[in-house]
Amino acid sequence: MNCLDFTNVSFTYPAVEGDLDAQGKQIVPSPVFESFTGSIPAAFTSVIGPNGCGKSTLLMLAAGRLVPQTGKVTLFGQDVAALDEEKKNLLASVIYQNMEFESEDETQKLLEFVYKNGALKANAKGIKSSGDLFSEATDVFELDGIMGRKLTELSKGETQRVLLAFSILYGSAAVFMDEPMFAMEDRQKNAALEYLRQYSDQTKTAMFISMHELDLSRRYAEKVLLIHPNKNMDYGTPEEVMTDADLEKAYGFPASMLKHNEDMTREQLKQVSEAIKSL
Repeated sequence: MNCLDFTNVSFTYPAVEGDLDAQGKQIVPSPVFESFTGSIPAAFTSVIGPNGCGKSTLLMLAAGRLVPQTGKVTLFGQDVAALDEEKKNLLASVIYQNMEFESEDETQKLLEFVYKNGALKANAKGIKSSGDLFSEATDVFELDGIMGRKLTELSKGETQRVLLAFSILYGSAAVFMDEPMFAMEDRQKNAALEYLRQYSDQTKTAMFISMHELDLSRRYAEKVLLIHPNKNMDYGTPEEVMTDADLEKAYGFPASMLKHNEDMTREQLKQVSEAIKSL
């Protein structure tokens, strides 16, 4: 059984009232996916591709947080969008950058709540030792110094590290992460991805991670899903998928520039792309 199956899936975001073009006409969004069919095995998978290609939408459809207008998405054979909230969370966890929380509880209390009320029921060994997973996760994601603070008091990088711990401690069968390393230091990104890869391998947890740092995908991904602007997709190992030719075709940039895209902001990439098109 494949981990993910998309069958004739079509999805379009609704129009935003008052979002008008230069002529004053309502802007009608284009479909993100049209009659998309495909299957993806369970693995530690990096989802890559240029901005606007549909990475985030694919992850949210896969996790049942978005529902296609037509077609069906199944995760481990289940129509995840049709499940109630508890069953959906046990099957698929989702984290993304700039998640907002209303809770005023301290970080430690929230982590303990997640660990106790998820699939693991506060009873899991770490993957590096026989110690408890809770202690291991708080150590790996460097949370000891912020356990007494509220989430609303944390920096963006600290919040993302807490979210990564949430994704492990809840114990879902699959985890979907959209730009989870946002605002983290390079050292922390590498440590987190190394641990997540090991955790996925040892616990057989399917993980799908969208991130723009291509070097990190090359270094840690077991499999890569490359989405092109026209929604064609390449799937395989980093060596098979992340060739200079395929990346240049997908991103529209010379491979030499893409290798350094971690040092460029998205706005800078957009400006470079526009400059290239004007030549």
